[in-house]
Amino acid sequence: MNLLPKSHKEFSEKDYWNKFFKKRGNKAFEWYGEYLELCSHLHKYIKPKDSVLITGCGNSSLSADLYDVGYQNITNIDVSEVVIRQMNSINASRSAMKFLCMDALNMSFKNEEFNVLLDKGTLDALMPDDGEETQKSIDRYFTEIKRVLKLGGRYVCVTLLQSHILSKLLEIFCDRSWMLRVVRCHEAEEKNAENGDGTTLPVFVVVATKFKELPQLILEVCMAGDKMLRLSKPEEVTEYVKSAQDAAFVTSGLAKTSLDENDEVSLDLYRPGESSPRYTLYVVDQKRTQAVNKYAVFIVPQGRETEWLFGTAAGRRQLQDSARFGRLVVAVLRRGHKFESLDAVKEELAQSAKMLIPYGFVGQIPFVSLGSDVGRRVKVYEGTSPISGDFVVEDVDVEGATYRRLVFLDNQFLVQSEARLKTVKRKNKTRLVVDVGHISQYHSLMCVGVQLSLSGRGGGRAAVLGLGGGGLCMFLRGCCQGAQITAVDLDPAMLDVARDHFELRLDDKLQVEIKDGVDFLREEAASGHTYDSVMFDMDSKDRSLGLSCPPKQFLDNQVLDDVKAILTDDGHFILNLVCRDPALQTSIIQTVKQHFKHLATVKLYEEVNEIVFATNSKKPYKMDDLEDAAKKLNASARENKLVPVKCVDLKDFMQSVTIVT
Repeated sequence: MNLLPKSHKEFSEKDYWNKFFKKRGNKAFEWYGEYLELCSHLHKYIKPKDSVLITGCGNSSLSADLYDVGYQNITNIDVSEVVIRQMNSINASRSAMKFLCMDALNMSFKNEEFNVLLDKGTLDALMPDDGEETQKSIDRYFTEIKRVLKLGGRYVCVTLLQSHILSKLLEIFCDRSWMLRVVRCHEAEEKNAENGDGTTLPVFVVVATKFKELPQLILEVCMAGDKMLRLSKPEEVTEYVKSAQDAAFVTSGLAKTSLDENDEVSLDLYRPGESSPRYTLYVVDQKRTQAVNKYAVFIVPQGRETEWLFGTAAGRRQLQDSARFGRLVVAVLRRGHKFESLDAVKEELAQSAKMLIPYGFVGQIPFVSLGSDVGRRVKVYEGTSPISGDFVVEDVDVEGATYRRLVFLDNQFLVQSEARLKTVKRKNKTRLVVDVGHISQYHSLMCVGVQLSLSGRGGGRAAVLGLGGGGLCMFLRGCCQGAQITAVDLDPAMLDVARDHFELRLDDKLQVEIKDGVDFLREEAASGHTYDSVMFDMDSKDRSLGLSCPPKQFLDNQVLDDVKAILTDDGHFILNLVCRDPALQTSIIQTVKQHFKHLATVKLYEEVNEIVFATNSKKPYKMDDLEDAAKKLNASARENKLVPVKCVDLKDFMQSVTIVT
């Protein structure tokens, strides 16, 4: 039996409602939740002694529930004679409550007769669109509301706040004779979801309080928890409501369907009044036949969000596959916020976790993590530059060790530079210093290329384009002590960061030039200077290409010609390539092949970085030579007391090398 209108316009027609209630009989029809879901909000704005008018009461049990808990001065009106007869019969024992057949657009009550006018879905029914005729009717409705409410009285409206309805409410109540508040009612949404007949729109309680004249316009919203947020203009109310509706649309859709195997959805969660997200949630699904468990939320501790397993779509897919959850929500704790404990994080995420429950899941939501705490992330320094934008230096704890990281805030899930800190004791005092012997895995692979350039000679010159925190340069300085290193960076702020926070030391073996790397290569080629190795390790500011390193202009033919020109006959070009577009990656390799006779690549499992070695030497790359260079690098690092055993895992390295040509 179809009890919903064929056309949305029928919502406001009397004949439709008479037919509806005859078919429905005495069974209550609750559009936006029942008393239990709404009571926590209604009790804040309705006092037991208030005279209450409920417009468009229908056959809802809301007025009876309010009556039974002590709100006995209630008058109900509805345009349907059928439902008024039903309700008078049902509520015969509630003698003090009235049910009257009356049009809310033309009420017969005296002026200022009621303390509260309660509207549960009536406004939504009366205003199915914003056409001219509808606007005239709604204007009469609000004229009546204003007339029958006492000074200090409240219009309490339970509504879905579709855009045209919110626009009308803001038009009517945004002046200094009303205080307007919009509160989201999560309880009603959850009930709708449990029943399986809920809408994709969140439920709101709008409260307009009547005053003679306020000193200023008062607008407030509460989208989560109990904290009210004071706003300054109506447009801000619209933004908050639309944001909640957009998120609800996505989560409602996710509750009813599954994502494709290779897709994921991400959602940012904000605290009211804050401009930066507190959490980012990634939703990943897999086929139910492969899943052992239906649903879980995985909380990533602070400082671990940049790891491949949590910071990339492929990593999150593997995390889900290994845990074998039908749906896994990966929750990342964003920087700039304080998190008290893992339990506090679970409590904050509980509501959002419920919204993302897949169809058919029942029971308590499992929250899992890597340990029993939320990790530690301490801001050491924050700055900004015209070139790199906003950036932060922070210390994080990962698996018992402390790391110092440089992160550009326009790409927060990518670590630009990282140094491990170690404790040293000097003059009976301990302090943390940078461990120069610790470098990232891909940096150690780049150093293998430098070792190839230095084989058979004691010295050599290396140009490193991209300074960052200076970790790569400091390791080369300590490991290849006969080499002269020139680092090039466009941003002078990075030199300050490297010296002040990553303990970069400059001397005759290590120099830094602040200039555009393209200009540096062109000038060095023109002057006839030569290098045994040229390394590209700079990030790209253009995120639209799927290329994070290097910037696109450094792969132009003229730039690669300049690299080729300044390399010695047996010199090596070493490229840190970070590209998430397979077609673009193939194209880049082909471009490099046009300039160099011999290529080899190293792509480690669970790393987004691919290291490319290129040379025009008469001697092609051979696996034995690459293995020998890695062994020599490890030996040199040990001899210079940079590492206790090795900086390159020889087995992983050899398994990951590909001789391209």
